[in-house]
Amino acid sequence: MTQNNPGNIAVITSGGDAPGMNAAVRAVVRTALTRGVNVFAVQNGYRGMVAGGENIRQMVWESVGGILQLGGTVLGTARSDEFRTRDGRRTAAKNLVENDIDRLVVIGGDGSLTGANIFRQEWPDLLAELVDQDQISQELAQAHPNLFLVGLVGSIDNDMFGTDMTIGADTALHRITEAIDALSSTATSHHRTFIVEVMGRHCGYLALMGGIATGADWVLIPENPPEEEDWESEMCRALKSGREIGRQHSIVVIAEGAHDRDGNPITSEYTKQVLEDKLGEEVRITILGHVQRGGAPSAFDRYLGTVQGYAAVDELLQSVPEDEPKLVGIRQHGVVRSSLMECVVQTQEVANVIHAQDFETALSMRGGSFAESYRIFRTILRSHPKPPETGDRQLRLAILNAGGLSPGMNAAARAAVRLGMDKGHTFLAVRRGFHGLVQGDISQLDWMSVSGWVSRGGAGLGTSRHIPNGRDFYAIAKNLESHQVDGLLIIGGWAGYEAAYELFNRRNDFASFNIPIVCLPTSIDNNLPGSELSIGADTALNNIVTNVDKIKQSAVASRRCFVVEVMGRDCGYLALFGGLATGAEKAYIPEEQITIAELQEDVAGLIEGFKSGKRLGLMIRNEKAGGLYDSSFISTLFEQAGGDLFDVRQAILGHIQQGGNPSPFDRIQATRLASQSIEFLLSEVTKPNPAAAMIGLRGGEIEFTSIYDFPRLIEPGFQRAKDQWWLRLRSIAETMDQTPKTANQNNSE
Repeated sequence: MTQNNPGNIAVITSGGDAPGMNAAVRAVVRTALTRGVNVFAVQNGYRGMVAGGENIRQMVWESVGGILQLGGTVLGTARSDEFRTRDGRRTAAKNLVENDIDRLVVIGGDGSLTGANIFRQEWPDLLAELVDQDQISQELAQAHPNLFLVGLVGSIDNDMFGTDMTIGADTALHRITEAIDALSSTATSHHRTFIVEVMGRHCGYLALMGGIATGADWVLIPENPPEEEDWESEMCRALKSGREIGRQHSIVVIAEGAHDRDGNPITSEYTKQVLEDKLGEEVRITILGHVQRGGAPSAFDRYLGTVQGYAAVDELLQSVPEDEPKLVGIRQHGVVRSSLMECVVQTQEVANVIHAQDFETALSMRGGSFAESYRIFRTILRSHPKPPETGDRQLRLAILNAGGLSPGMNAAARAAVRLGMDKGHTFLAVRRGFHGLVQGDISQLDWMSVSGWVSRGGAGLGTSRHIPNGRDFYAIAKNLESHQVDGLLIIGGWAGYEAAYELFNRRNDFASFNIPIVCLPTSIDNNLPGSELSIGADTALNNIVTNVDKIKQSAVASRRCFVVEVMGRDCGYLALFGGLATGAEKAYIPEEQITIAELQEDVAGLIEGFKSGKRLGLMIRNEKAGGLYDSSFISTLFEQAGGDLFDVRQAILGHIQQGGNPSPFDRIQATRLASQSIEFLLSEVTKPNPAAAMIGLRGGEIEFTSIYDFPRLIEPGFQRAKDQWWLRLRSIAETMDQTPKTANQNNSE
């Protein structure tokens, strides 16, 4: 139950900085203010809490304006030996209680959260000691008998139990991916081997996922050291074999905590010496170091910090003395609350298990997707597929793209081809989507046909939005039969799903359609049924965020409001998430009708804000939202109403949202989905009536849904699914965007 008179809330960042911490701080401050609760920020971590004074300052709405896109933490972070002592914690308690603070949001790693819990446990005794020493009054102590605590994990290592992702890990993975992509071009030019060392003392997440996302040739992680006694020779054989089949460079990724099975460190320098001695070539080392922590947070980390900061305040306001402290995390895209100390203990136990050389347990403790990803990586990095097992049927599987271009299509195709060929099967490439399947533009792929595709934007197989009709089905049936296709993988969007449904419905007419079919969701619109996320949407969202960050800089300089139009067709995912990740004041989406009264209210809000010193305004509009109230109309309306207060400009981002290399998330998830798609095709091919299905990510798990259910799962008359989980975030977006009437804000964020 909620207490009648909750104390003030304080937010602190501690430990190593992590991109996205500022988003969490912003969310805590604005959610608390919206709930009518005073909120304070503690500067410089626990050191500032002990020092007190100006290090603990009350926040207002504009205090967190303009910080969403900043890396690091604007509150600062510092180690505090003094806080480790009881005297230091007593002083910290005095500084908090004198500001009527008894609710604390700590954003940091397991060490910071452990320290906060000790502080919470000691709180009643610390206050009693302060009363005895006449440092605070008995009345003040009685008004704050308990310290309520919620933890958010800020750590680029992604090594904490209780959450799928920690704040900062996605951004760090972006930095690693960008660096290795860049290194690959110079490595190719010189036919050279590069060793890239990434962070991760006890957790190989960044190394493993970075390796998958960049097509690295070897990865060394703490959880699963090389099994071979002479692992050095095995690594060199693999790299040499890759060169022999045409690879022009080699990339080895090492987690800083990598070691062999006897616990001996595997350093970058040692690995360099091994490679140069055994391969007889120059090897270069790049230690990414703190660059992995730096720079603007990714779209996901801004979203993650925002939803967790919002949930942390709600959790604190509902806390009662009997409650144990909670860690707020995320499972897929749902906020979860777990016992803080249970999560800390489990996290620390992994390091203990690794130290005890129980690597199988360590790998399993990281979760099923981590172990699965490691298995997939070890298969894809091979220079040759394994020879087929004697007696096994060798299948002929066709692969095509369909629908609009989506970053990650190439990563999915590469993974499918290599994982399928490793099982002894033949892959056929269908060029230009269903146009190619109709016209017979089909050819066989080999292992190296998809080399380098994991990081490449666009679609190597080509794509089209063509949906078969009329005599197309006869031509498709003929081509499937003549090429002896045993299964079909469709990597694509709405057009691909509609086409798969049409083929499924005509199985009685064409025998060659009676094959297993899988639709793998790739669409920047994120509008497909059967999956909470489509491959490509994350890349598009990051493209939006990067460009809107630049737009905001120009707007601040000239007191301007921008109306930014994004893609999405009938689905407002990019608009709502883009607004959440950029600090937009409003997101117009097609799922909600725009009225002239609403626009008038938005105009009034802009006028009031600019009169009070506001310097920029930002509205995000989905390309189909509002009908006649398009971006031009809204811009003109705002411009006329703004008069001399502010200018209005329109920015249509267009196809830039589909361009560029796919994000790490899109590369990794495309690889996972492709792996499961191949397994599905192989399991269904021997059945008399093989299934046709849509694969997707739902609730953190990979699931299959029958293509037969496609019409039932979509909203009639629109290209979008009925169930759109992200609409539930509307209330959070509104909390972040709506300024309390008492605020005197200086910018829109």
